[in-house]
Amino acid sequence: MSTVAYEIVDVFTDRPFAGNPLAVVFGAEDLATTQMQTLAREFNLSETVFLLPVTAATAGYRVRIFTPESEIPFAGHPSVGAAVTAMRRGLIPPGDVIQECGAGLLPVTVTPAGTATLTGASPTLGAPMPPGPLLAATGLTAEDYAGDEAAVPRTASCGLPWTYLPVRREALSRIQIDQRAMSALNLTDISIFTWTPPTPAAGSASAVSGGPASSASIGEAHARVFSAGSSVPEDPATGSAALGLGVWLVSAGWLPADGTSTYRIHQGVEMKRPSRLNCTVTATDGRAVSATVSGQVWPVAEGRIAVPPFIG
Repeated sequence: MSTVAYEIVDVFTDRPFAGNPLAVVFGAEDLATTQMQTLAREFNLSETVFLLPVTAATAGYRVRIFTPESEIPFAGHPSVGAAVTAMRRGLIPPGDVIQECGAGLLPVTVTPAGTATLTGASPTLGAPMPPGPLLAATGLTAEDYAGDEAAVPRTASCGLPWTYLPVRREALSRIQIDQRAMSALNLTDISIFTWTPPTPAAGSASAVSGGPASSASIGEAHARVFSAGSSVPEDPATGSAALGLGVWLVSAGWLPADGTSTYRIHQGVEMKRPSRLNCTVTATDGRAVSATVSGQVWPVAEGRIAVPPFIG
Protein backbone atom coordinates (compact mmCIF):
# COMPACT_ATOMS: atom_id res chain seq x y z
CA MET A 1 0.00 0.00 0.00
CA SER A 2 1.36 3.41 -1.02
CA THR A 3 1.64 5.98 1.77
CA VAL A 4 2.81 9.55 2.38
CA ALA A 5 4.33 11.06 5.51
CA TYR A 6 2.58 13.66 7.62
CA GLU A 7 2.93 15.64 10.83
CA ILE A 8 0.29 17.20 13.06
CA VAL A 9 1.42 20.52 14.52
CA ASP A 10 -0.27 23.10 16.74
CA VAL A 11 0.04 26.66 15.45
CA PHE A 12 -0.14 30.05 17.20
CA THR A 13 0.46 28.69 20.68
CA ASP A 14 3.26 28.62 23.26
CA ARG A 15 2.54 24.98 24.14
CA PRO A 16 1.24 21.80 22.51
CA PHE A 17 -2.45 20.84 22.59
CA ALA A 18 -3.54 24.44 22.19
CA GLY A 19 -3.69 26.75 19.19
CA ASN A 20 -4.90 25.52 15.82
CA PRO A 21 -4.02 21.95 14.76
CA LEU A 22 -2.68 21.48 11.24
CA ALA A 23 -1.85 18.44 9.12
CA VAL A 24 1.34 18.89 7.06
CA VAL A 25 1.75 16.29 4.29
CA PHE A 26 5.07 15.52 2.58
CA GLY A 27 5.99 13.73 -0.66
CA ALA A 28 2.64 14.46 -2.27
CA GLU A 29 3.91 15.79 -5.60
CA ASP A 30 2.43 12.82 -7.50
CA LEU A 31 -1.01 13.13 -5.92
CA ALA A 32 -3.96 14.47 -7.89
CA THR A 33 -6.11 17.27 -6.51
CA THR A 34 -8.90 14.79 -5.69
CA GLN A 35 -6.48 12.68 -3.67
CA MET A 36 -5.30 15.72 -1.70
CA GLN A 37 -8.91 16.69 -1.04
CA THR A 38 -9.67 13.16 0.20
CA LEU A 39 -6.76 13.33 2.64
CA ALA A 40 -7.96 16.73 3.91
CA ARG A 41 -11.39 15.22 4.56
CA GLU A 42 -9.75 12.32 6.40
CA PHE A 43 -7.78 14.61 8.71
CA ASN A 44 -10.91 16.80 9.08
CA LEU A 45 -8.97 19.74 10.51
CA SER A 46 -9.72 23.30 9.49
CA GLU A 47 -6.86 23.01 6.97
CA THR A 48 -4.39 20.47 5.63
CA VAL A 49 -1.29 21.74 3.83
CA PHE A 50 0.79 19.86 1.25
CA LEU A 51 4.49 20.76 0.94
CA LEU A 52 5.49 20.56 -2.73
CA PRO A 53 8.40 21.37 -5.05
CA VAL A 54 8.51 25.00 -6.15
CA THR A 55 7.61 26.25 -9.61
CA ALA A 56 8.85 29.83 -9.01
CA ALA A 57 12.62 30.30 -9.00
CA THR A 58 12.56 32.70 -6.04
CA ALA A 59 10.43 30.47 -3.79
CA GLY A 60 11.85 28.35 -0.98
CA TYR A 61 8.86 26.03 -0.81
CA ARG A 62 5.38 25.67 -2.28
CA VAL A 63 2.11 24.77 -0.60
CA ARG A 64 -1.39 23.76 -1.55
CA ILE A 65 -3.97 24.27 1.18
CA PHE A 66 -7.25 22.39 1.59
CA THR A 67 -10.15 22.63 3.98
CA PRO A 68 -12.27 19.47 4.30
CA GLU A 69 -14.53 20.98 1.61
CA SER A 70 -12.26 22.67 -0.94
CA GLU A 71 -8.85 24.05 -1.89
CA ILE A 72 -8.16 27.66 -0.87
CA PRO A 73 -5.44 29.98 -2.22
CA PHE A 74 -4.06 31.05 1.14
CA ALA A 75 -4.46 30.64 4.88
CA GLY A 76 -2.40 31.88 7.80
CA HIS A 77 -1.93 28.95 10.15
CA PRO A 78 -1.04 26.51 7.30
CA SER A 79 1.53 29.01 6.01
CA VAL A 80 3.15 29.51 9.43
CA GLY A 81 2.92 25.80 10.29
CA ALA A 82 4.34 24.67 6.96
CA ALA A 83 7.28 27.07 7.16
CA VAL A 84 8.36 25.98 10.63
CA THR A 85 7.84 22.28 9.88
CA ALA A 86 9.83 22.55 6.65
CA MET A 87 12.65 24.28 8.56
CA ARG A 88 12.71 21.61 11.27
CA ARG A 89 12.91 18.89 8.62
CA GLY A 90 15.82 20.64 6.91
CA LEU A 91 13.88 21.47 3.75
CA ILE A 92 14.55 25.20 4.18
CA PRO A 93 17.05 27.04 6.40
CA PRO A 94 16.04 29.48 9.15
CA GLY A 95 15.73 33.07 8.02
CA ASP A 96 13.84 34.78 5.22
CA VAL A 97 12.11 32.59 2.65
CA ILE A 98 9.40 32.98 0.02
CA GLN A 99 6.28 30.82 0.16
CA GLU A 100 4.65 29.98 -3.15
CA CYS A 101 0.88 29.47 -2.84
CA GLY A 102 -2.35 30.17 -4.67
CA ALA A 103 -2.30 33.79 -3.48
CA GLY A 104 1.17 34.35 -4.96
CA LEU A 105 4.67 34.67 -3.51
CA LEU A 106 4.57 35.65 0.17
CA PRO A 107 7.53 36.49 2.44
CA VAL A 108 8.04 34.39 5.57
CA THR A 109 10.71 34.67 8.25
CA VAL A 110 11.44 31.49 10.24
CA THR A 111 13.47 31.26 13.45
CA PRO A 112 15.36 28.21 14.76
CA ALA A 113 13.16 28.38 17.88
CA GLY A 114 10.07 27.46 15.86
CA THR A 115 8.39 30.80 15.19
CA ALA A 116 7.39 32.16 11.80
CA THR A 117 6.32 35.61 10.65
CA LEU A 118 4.16 35.75 7.54
CA THR A 119 3.57 38.83 5.41
CA GLY A 120 0.13 38.76 3.83
CA ALA A 121 -0.86 39.66 0.29
CA SER A 122 -1.86 43.20 -0.68
CA PRO A 123 -4.64 44.47 1.61
CA THR A 124 -8.17 45.00 0.32
CA LEU A 125 -11.18 46.55 2.04
CA GLY A 126 -14.86 46.05 1.33
CA ALA A 127 -17.80 48.41 1.58
CA PRO A 128 -19.45 49.19 4.93
CA MET A 129 -22.23 46.82 6.04
CA PRO A 130 -25.15 47.49 8.37
CA PRO A 131 -24.55 45.85 11.76
CA GLY A 132 -28.15 44.79 12.43
CA PRO A 133 -28.37 41.75 10.12
CA LEU A 134 -24.93 40.53 11.22
CA LEU A 135 -25.85 40.83 14.89
CA ALA A 136 -29.07 38.91 14.30
CA ALA A 137 -27.25 36.19 12.36
CA THR A 138 -24.77 35.71 15.20
CA GLY A 139 -27.31 35.65 18.04
CA LEU A 140 -26.42 39.11 19.34
CA THR A 141 -28.31 42.37 19.84
CA ALA A 142 -27.75 46.06 19.25
CA GLU A 143 -26.56 46.39 22.88
CA ASP A 144 -23.68 44.03 22.07
CA TYR A 145 -22.39 46.16 19.20
CA ALA A 146 -19.17 48.10 19.82
CA GLY A 147 -18.75 49.95 16.53
CA ASP A 148 -19.11 53.63 15.83
CA GLU A 149 -19.58 55.92 12.84
CA ALA A 150 -16.22 54.95 11.32
CA ALA A 151 -15.80 51.49 12.85
CA VAL A 152 -18.48 49.62 10.91
CA PRO A 153 -18.72 45.98 9.83
CA ARG A 154 -17.00 45.32 6.53
CA THR A 155 -14.85 42.76 4.76
CA ALA A 156 -11.06 43.04 4.75
CA SER A 157 -8.38 40.78 3.36
CA CYS A 158 -4.66 40.14 2.99
CA GLY A 159 -5.18 37.07 0.80
CA LEU A 160 -8.41 35.60 2.21
CA PRO A 161 -11.47 37.80 2.93
CA TRP A 162 -13.22 37.92 6.30
CA THR A 163 -16.10 40.05 7.54
CA TYR A 164 -15.39 41.88 10.82
CA LEU A 165 -17.95 42.66 13.51
CA PRO A 166 -16.83 44.60 16.63
CA VAL A 167 -18.71 43.72 19.82
CA ARG A 168 -18.47 44.15 23.58
CA ARG A 169 -16.29 41.69 25.50
CA GLU A 170 -19.14 39.99 27.34
CA ALA A 171 -20.90 39.23 24.03
CA LEU A 172 -18.26 36.75 22.81
CA SER A 173 -19.45 33.91 25.03
CA ARG A 174 -23.06 34.33 23.83
CA ILE A 175 -22.50 34.02 20.09
CA GLN A 176 -24.83 31.57 18.35
CA ILE A 177 -24.35 31.35 14.59
CA ASP A 178 -27.60 31.06 12.62
CA GLN A 179 -26.50 29.27 9.47
CA ARG A 180 -29.72 30.04 7.60
CA ALA A 181 -29.43 33.74 8.38
CA MET A 182 -25.78 33.73 7.33
CA SER A 183 -26.72 32.08 4.04
CA ALA A 184 -29.39 34.73 3.45
CA LEU A 185 -26.64 37.35 3.82
CA ASN A 186 -24.45 35.37 1.38
CA LEU A 187 -21.88 35.23 4.17
CA THR A 188 -19.87 32.36 5.62
CA ASP A 189 -16.59 33.69 7.10
CA ILE A 190 -16.84 36.14 9.98
CA SER A 191 -14.53 37.40 12.74
CA ILE A 192 -16.37 38.70 15.80
CA PHE A 193 -14.00 40.56 18.09
CA THR A 194 -13.48 42.99 20.94
CA TRP A 195 -10.79 45.66 20.97
CA THR A 196 -8.70 47.19 23.72
CA PRO A 197 -6.66 50.09 22.31
CA PRO A 198 -3.00 50.65 23.13
CA THR A 199 -2.34 52.87 26.13
CA PRO A 200 0.82 55.02 26.00
CA ALA A 201 2.66 55.53 29.25
CA ALA A 202 2.44 59.06 30.62
CA GLY A 203 4.98 61.36 29.03
CA SER A 204 6.30 58.81 26.56
CA ALA A 205 5.89 57.99 22.89
CA SER A 206 3.29 55.43 21.87
CA ALA A 207 4.59 52.02 20.85
CA VAL A 208 2.35 52.07 17.79
CA SER A 209 3.98 55.23 16.49
CA GLY A 210 7.54 54.11 16.87
CA GLY A 211 8.23 54.71 20.57
CA PRO A 212 9.88 52.16 22.86
CA ALA A 213 7.77 49.02 23.29
CA SER A 214 8.28 49.17 27.06
CA SER A 215 6.66 52.61 27.30
CA ALA A 216 3.19 51.54 26.21
CA SER A 217 0.79 48.68 25.88
CA ILE A 218 -0.16 47.37 22.46
CA GLY A 219 -3.67 47.02 21.12
CA GLU A 220 -5.30 43.71 21.93
CA ALA A 221 -8.26 41.90 20.42
CA HIS A 222 -10.20 38.89 21.67
CA ALA A 223 -11.80 37.12 18.73
CA ARG A 224 -13.99 34.24 17.69
CA VAL A 225 -13.78 33.27 14.03
CA PHE A 226 -16.44 31.23 12.25
CA SER A 227 -16.91 29.56 8.86
CA ALA A 228 -20.64 28.93 8.83
CA GLY A 229 -21.69 25.67 7.22
CA SER A 230 -18.24 24.11 7.09
CA SER A 231 -17.30 20.85 8.81
CA VAL A 232 -15.08 22.87 11.18
CA PRO A 233 -17.41 25.79 11.96
CA GLU A 234 -15.16 27.62 14.43
CA ASP A 235 -11.41 28.15 14.25
CA PRO A 236 -9.19 28.43 17.36
CA ALA A 237 -6.54 30.55 15.58
CA THR A 238 -6.88 32.18 12.16
CA GLY A 239 -3.84 33.86 10.66
CA SER A 240 -5.63 35.20 7.58
CA ALA A 241 -8.32 36.80 9.77
CA ALA A 242 -5.60 38.26 12.01
CA LEU A 243 -4.00 39.95 9.00
CA GLY A 244 -7.31 41.34 7.75
CA LEU A 245 -8.16 42.67 11.20
CA GLY A 246 -5.21 45.06 10.97
CA VAL A 247 -6.61 46.38 7.69
CA TRP A 248 -10.00 46.87 9.37
CA LEU A 249 -8.49 48.56 12.44
CA VAL A 250 -6.73 51.15 10.29
CA SER A 251 -9.90 51.81 8.27
CA ALA A 252 -11.85 52.29 11.52
CA GLY A 253 -9.32 54.73 12.94
CA TRP A 254 -8.61 52.36 15.83
CA LEU A 255 -4.95 52.13 14.79
CA PRO A 256 -2.87 55.02 13.40
CA ALA A 257 -3.29 56.18 9.82
CA ASP A 258 0.47 56.24 9.24
CA GLY A 259 3.37 54.05 10.31
CA THR A 260 3.57 50.51 11.66
CA SER A 261 1.34 49.42 14.53
CA THR A 262 1.61 46.30 16.65
CA TYR A 263 -1.42 44.39 17.94
CA ARG A 264 -2.14 41.02 19.51
CA ILE A 265 -5.10 38.68 19.09
CA HIS A 266 -6.35 36.15 21.64
CA GLN A 267 -8.51 33.46 20.07
CA GLY A 268 -9.71 29.92 20.85
CA VAL A 269 -10.41 30.61 24.53
CA GLU A 270 -14.04 29.51 24.29
CA MET A 271 -12.90 26.32 22.49
CA LYS A 272 -10.39 25.51 25.24
CA ARG A 273 -7.58 25.87 22.68
CA PRO A 274 -6.12 29.27 23.64
CA SER A 275 -4.10 30.93 20.92
CA ARG A 276 -2.05 34.09 20.55
CA LEU A 277 -1.33 35.80 17.25
CA ASN A 278 1.19 38.65 17.20
CA CYS A 279 0.59 41.08 14.36
CA THR A 280 1.65 44.31 12.71
CA VAL A 281 -0.03 46.54 10.16
CA THR A 282 1.63 49.32 8.19
CA ALA A 283 -0.50 52.21 6.98
CA THR A 284 -0.08 55.26 4.76
CA ASP A 285 -2.61 58.10 4.65
CA GLY A 286 -5.24 56.07 6.46
CA ARG A 287 -4.92 52.98 4.28
CA ALA A 288 -3.26 49.70 5.27
CA VAL A 289 -0.48 48.76 2.85
CA SER A 290 0.86 45.58 4.47
CA ALA A 291 0.35 43.32 7.48
CA THR A 292 2.19 40.49 9.22
CA VAL A 293 1.23 37.72 11.63
CA SER A 294 3.62 35.71 13.81
CA GLY A 295 3.31 32.64 15.98
CA GLN A 296 4.94 29.54 17.40
CA VAL A 297 4.49 26.00 16.10
CA TRP A 298 4.57 22.81 18.19
CA PRO A 299 4.84 19.28 16.71
CA VAL A 300 2.44 16.82 18.37
CA ALA A 301 2.22 13.75 16.09
CA GLU A 302 3.73 12.18 12.99
CA GLY A 303 3.12 9.12 10.86
CA ARG A 304 2.17 7.84 7.43
CA ILE A 305 -1.22 7.77 5.80
CA ALA A 306 -2.46 5.68 2.88
CA VAL A 307 -2.71 7.38 -0.52
CA PRO A 308 -6.38 7.46 -1.58
CA PRO A 309 -7.35 5.78 -4.87
CA PHE A 310 -7.07 8.01 -7.93
CA ILE A 311 -10.40 9.01 -9.42
CA GLY A 312 -9.99 10.35 -12.96
